Amino acid sequence: MKAMILAAGLGTRLRPLTLSTPKPLIPVNGKPLIEYHIERLARAGFLDITINHAWLGQQIEEYLGGGEKWGVNIRYSAETEPLETAGGVYQVLDHLSPHGEPFLLINGDIATDFNFSTLKTVSPTHGHLIMVPNPPHHPEGDFLLNGNRLSESEGSSYTFSGISVLTAALFEMCRPGKSPLGPLLRGAIAKDQLSGELTDSFWIDVGTPERLEQASHYYRGRQAHGN
Repeated sequence: MKAMILAAGLGTRLRPLTLSTPKPLIPVNGKPLIEYHIERLARAGFLDITINHAWLGQQIEEYLGGGEKWGVNIRYSAETEPLETAGGVYQVLDHLSPHGEPFLLINGDIATDFNFSTLKTVSPTHGHLIMVPNPPHHPEGDFLLNGNRLSESEGSSYTFSGISVLTAALFEMCRPGKSPLGPLLRGAIAKDQLSGELTDSFWIDVGTPERLEQASHYYRGRQAHGN
């Protein structure tokens, strides 16, 4: 299974840090945020990784290179302007899912210790979303999870973690250009085409300086305990 890390955001909520450094390279306990993802993907056996970028994206390429440091192969998808999530995926969909096979998609601006290897055997028709308990800054959640299905009307509301296994079938209505993922997910939920699971893994949306410090504190603790 191939993987893609979304790294084309502008990081406006983290300014001024992101005025000269792309958000994925912002240090979290002394290490760029995106490097944690690369390490965890490599350990889980995801060796073919695509990264899209826009704002200051050349810095990302220069830092990560071809992925040799981690034993993976990294390819890049440069966007002259951010295409949003679905648009960014669609631009490289022929590589990620040439025959309709599932691929792993990860938001580059989250910090997590989720075990990606558990997703290698997931084979949804359209998509499988990892959900987390609603954080204080997003108490209403995103989608209803009813058992292992995402639902429009039944279940408990949780927050989408930004970790998912998707297939090309979800993007059938996409066209080249800017396109958000949310409407595609909601349309698939309405047709009962998405599964999901709730995780209690560590997870933070690193979207503000305060949450950046929370993530750094977590990784400092792991480092202090030799993890």
